[in-house]
Amino acid sequence: MNPKFDTVYIGSDHAGYNLKEELKKYFEPKGVKLLDLGTFTTDSIDYPDIAREVSEKVLENPKSLGILICGTGIGMMMTANKNAGIRAAVCTHELMAKMARAHNNANILCLGSRIIGVELARHITEIFLETPFEEEERHVRRVGKIDNPAAGGAGTPAPAPEKPEDCC
Repeated sequence: MNPKFDTVYIGSDHAGYNLKEELKKYFEPKGVKLLDLGTFTTDSIDYPDIAREVSEKVLENPKSLGILICGTGIGMMMTANKNAGIRAAVCTHELMAKMARAHNNANILCLGSRIIGVELARHITEIFLETPFEEEERHVRRVGKIDNPAAGGAGTPAPAPEKPEDCC
């Protein structure tokens, strides 16, 4: 694991429970400190509750990363990214995991248990955990804009089209 991080908070909803358990079995013997924040059964739960809990823990501990798993990873990502300072990325390919960390300093990996299999999830997670943020000025500047909408990044509303047909 990337030496800059000492803890990985992991959470899933009911759809991601089995994949979460497989990842825990794979990474715990490798010395990765995984703290499971739920769910602990396949009973239906609301994924935003788990995404909020993992996001809060990642924000409290700057030497941590997070992993969130649901059916597609999308709901978890959308919910996690509502928290200032969280940069969650759904990754369905190894290159996505590498670039999410290297260029975007993603701090939460989101996986879809209905989208990828266990082996691919392991590879993606390994790459995400091992890849450091490339602290080149351009990446630092762009991440700053993600984290601070007032700096002209995310959250700056685009002007509304004058006519609906100009929209798309």
